[in-house]
Amino acid sequence: MTHPRRAGVPGPPKEGSSTVRRLLVAITATVLALAGTAAPAAAAPAPGGAGLGDEYFPDYGNSGYDVSHYDIRLRYYPEQDRLTGTTTILATAQQDLSSFNLDFILDVASIQVNNRPATFKRVGDHELVVTPARAVADGSALTVVVTYSGVPSNKVAAGYTAWIRTPDGAVAVGEPEEAWWWFPSNDHPSDKATFDVSVAVPDGVEVISNGVQPRNPTPELLGWSRWYWRSAKPQATYLAFITIGQYDITRDVTADGTPVINAYSELLPDDFDAAARASVERTAEITDWEAGVFGPWPFTARGGVVTPPSTLGFALENQTRPNYSSAFFRAGANPYVVVHENAHQWFGDSVSVAQWKEIWLNEGFASYAEWMWSEKEGEGTADEIFDYLYATEPADFWTVEPGDPSAPLLFDGAVYDRGAMTLHQLRHAVGDDDFIAILRTWTAQHRYGDATTAEFVALSEQISGLELDDLFDTWLYTPSKPELTGATTARKAAAAVEKPVSLIRIQQGHALMHEH
Repeated sequence: MTHPRRAGVPGPPKEGSSTVRRLLVAITATVLALAGTAAPAAAAPAPGGAGLGDEYFPDYGNSGYDVSHYDIRLRYYPEQDRLTGTTTILATAQQDLSSFNLDFILDVASIQVNNRPATFKRVGDHELVVTPARAVADGSALTVVVTYSGVPSNKVAAGYTAWIRTPDGAVAVGEPEEAWWWFPSNDHPSDKATFDVSVAVPDGVEVISNGVQPRNPTPELLGWSRWYWRSAKPQATYLAFITIGQYDITRDVTADGTPVINAYSELLPDDFDAAARASVERTAEITDWEAGVFGPWPFTARGGVVTPPSTLGFALENQTRPNYSSAFFRAGANPYVVVHENAHQWFGDSVSVAQWKEIWLNEGFASYAEWMWSEKEGEGTADEIFDYLYATEPADFWTVEPGDPSAPLLFDGAVYDRGAMTLHQLRHAVGDDDFIAILRTWTAQHRYGDATTAEFVALSEQISGLELDDLFDTWLYTPSKPELTGATTARKAAAAVEKPVSLIRIQQGHALMHEH
């Protein structure tokens, strides 16, 4: 290295020189300038919110974090209806969190957050407020481990008990809330996640859940076996389920290699059992047809579960594997309910509602799938079904706005039937080709996400090139019977308005569906 002075470079100024004074003045000015422009202090970590802003259910779900995966590990004692378990939640903080909420009502023994014990307290009927030992920074990983136990059928929240005890086990199936009774969660359709569910039960008891079985049931302790299920695609919390008891499980594979797993309660009477199998065993055929209309099957498995008599009072579109009340099959085979619940796999499961008030995007679409199946089967055209409903629905039917029905009327008949009538009016306005293009584009664009009516209207206008606000306002948001115009009026005047064959079975099914 060359010494600075020998290279002709000036040495450091002498102390007290004018050069030193000028340097001190410059440094002081710089420090003062920087002090005046310093960044403000970072905001202190804050609690996450109790709710995700749903207009109907403002305290459902929680803000401040986003869940990516649930690992739910349970043990169930059928004789006592007792559940013990540990759920591990993988999430990402969406703000600097001093605390956050989970939706849950069983008895909590401990909570760990990022490998440190956390404190917790209950607020309201289903909010669990968790305070970690260390604040969680925005964007950082959040691993929450909750250990708990309880008798779910003894727990009441939202005014009822959603966990259904059966003669041989239990059914955890419900909408819009069900998760609270068996696993802690961010319980709103707008926060989807993947799931691993494993349940230990006494030998000879079956456990059915969503998705595929990554491994066969394995022995665990003396007289116990553990069942494993995996949902590899994003799933809303209310669509997760467990059904436990004595079930006959059938297995098949579709032409494209998708596993089909169906389960039938061994408590079904023989005539119910035969009718249920004659319906649910057609799941692969029905979903293949629906895929031809709505787009590719969105998940890794298919199937259905038929529960014991006098337990479940409705059917629910649990992701990959709907659960059906045996009552749907008391009058014989019923493919229409299988069409309806599996249409939800596209409309409701893969594409979920951003707000619960948008429920017609689930129920109206699944109901219209039944109309289209009726056309295919020659049991009544969509025109004939529309005409009959338009002519026969009572006055109070038309006072419900399916696009915004209110929380108490979330599953009102108008949400289903007037929702389907809205789609039929859209089909007439845009033509069959554009109508099918709208449905297929909708399921492709919003696959594994959530969406709104406004987005559906915009897509319909984009594909058709038509201005459709008046159509949707009339059929979704007008609390009175719409007037028919044009070709629809002429067709209706010429028709006898007889009840289509399919509508008998469709209406019987909808009467049960409204009992959610």
